[in-house]
Amino acid sequence: MNAVPSAVSVIMPVLDEERHLRNSVRHILEQDYAGELEVVIALGPSTDRTDEIAAQLVAEDPRVHTVPNPTGRTPAALNAAIKASRHPVVVRVDGHGMLSPNYIATAVRLLEETGAVNVGGIMHAEGENDWERAVAAAMTSKIGVGNAAFHTGGQAAPADTVYLGVFRREVLEQQGGYNEEFIRAQDWELNYRIREAGGLIWFSPELKVSYRPRPSVRTLAKQYKDYGRWRRVVTRYHQGSVNLRYLAAPGAVLAIAAGVVVGAAVTPLGFAVPVGYAAAIALGSLPAGKGLSAGARVRIPVALATMHMCWGWGFLTSPRSLARKVIASRRPAVL
Repeated sequence: MNAVPSAVSVIMPVLDEERHLRNSVRHILEQDYAGELEVVIALGPSTDRTDEIAAQLVAEDPRVHTVPNPTGRTPAALNAAIKASRHPVVVRVDGHGMLSPNYIATAVRLLEETGAVNVGGIMHAEGENDWERAVAAAMTSKIGVGNAAFHTGGQAAPADTVYLGVFRREVLEQQGGYNEEFIRAQDWELNYRIREAGGLIWFSPELKVSYRPRPSVRTLAKQYKDYGRWRRVVTRYHQGSVNLRYLAAPGAVLAIAAGVVVGAAVTPLGFAVPVGYAAAIALGSLPAGKGLSAGARVRIPVALATMHMCWGWGFLTSPRSLARKVIASRRPAVL
């Protein structure tokens, strides 16, 4: 006789997601999973039709619930949704993420097979127009994001952190949830505490979440500036976490700036640095654009430069005061 699958709570931090929320929830409710399922949507102060769409989803399916998140902060939303949920397995999904049909069943199986307390897989970026397809290609290219397994794939193995995550509830309760001072990188910080307490984090390419990229240069720039800003906080919070991949983008920003200054004030040879960078991303974008339309291919270098420069700028300008505030809120791992 087969055991009854674990009941699952899916938690969703949502802000201004009118474009994708309904489709994201549909991918959850239509999962090929025999166990009990609930969806808890934590609603931030959206300025679009997100709240209206969420109310419709609640009315249409008794498995969907909402909780308020007046701060709009992602970690606060996650904690509110965890508190309002009730099942032993907790699946994080963002409002623009689309789960593959067997995502939950596979994740629950992996939790049992590996003994992990959190499992995650590939952030599979997919666009709906030429710009978004260009960003998706940049995000899944090693020239864009380095060798991060959840972007580019890899073998199943223990990991420092994973994309989104499927957790055993007891580990979330043991660690007190997410640190709400981490506006970004809250996944990394929580997984760091979990690992300090001896818990296993597991990456598997069997798990895939389709991700919708930011719809414009401006929104992509803000996203990556925030990523860089908070990665610098992480390196100050945990000094052993810095590596060459994290330093590549800020190094490129400094080199290009120096090249422009030297080129303008000393010798035109200085312009070789920004010109060389432009040539490198143009050439590097060619394999990333294989199979895409011409409109998407010509936008890939713009997406790459936006990601590199904004991430690097955010890293370089991240204030020490922000790191001090976060460090002051440090939660020791609960063993």
